[in-house]
Amino acid sequence: MLESRSRFCKMQVPSLYVGRPISTSPDKPSPMEAEKFQMIYRFPGIRFCGSLSRVKILQTGITLVILPPSCYWYMQDLISLDSLFFTGGIATFALAMLYWVSHFFRRLVGILYVNEAGTMLRVAHLTFWGRRQDTYCPVANIIPVSETSERPFDVFLKIQQYDVDETFYLTLRFGRILDRKRFGQVFGNFDGKH
Repeated sequence: MLESRSRFCKMQVPSLYVGRPISTSPDKPSPMEAEKFQMIYRFPGIRFCGSLSRVKILQTGITLVILPPSCYWYMQDLISLDSLFFTGGIATFALAMLYWVSHFFRRLVGILYVNEAGTMLRVAHLTFWGRRQDTYCPVANIIPVSETSERPFDVFLKIQQYDVDETFYLTLRFGRILDRKRFGQVFGNFDGKH
């Protein structure tokens, strides 16, 4: 049973934009797609985060494209060694920031859905390229907030699972819980009002 739960948590379905329905094949939908899901949480800023992720990839690409000509110009004595180091430093910083930004945005939750039976959670988050990806996790595998060290109304709240290391982040401060009852069934009830 534990292995089958883990298999579902790794099932991911890419889609173009957060908020659009997913479909891998119009003729033969997967069992998860055929099941009806109800939205319980939405973070309106996820589209901006996807755009920012794509801009960061473009900016990093442009920075890296400038590096080889800078080396050539240095060898031709057209720029100084300081200018070459400066260009290399900017390229290194851009790569580090791209890694950090994409690492965070790939774990940031845009929308949460629960199936009608309340047994499966669909997490809509971003890919490296700033597009939507859905991951399915059994609700029984989600660790309730009361069993973690998380404080529910911090800026970001971790969604943790019992047998999978994959962690997602949602923001209750900037996102909206659309169905409190179902949200509480998945993450447990916590004190305070949102």
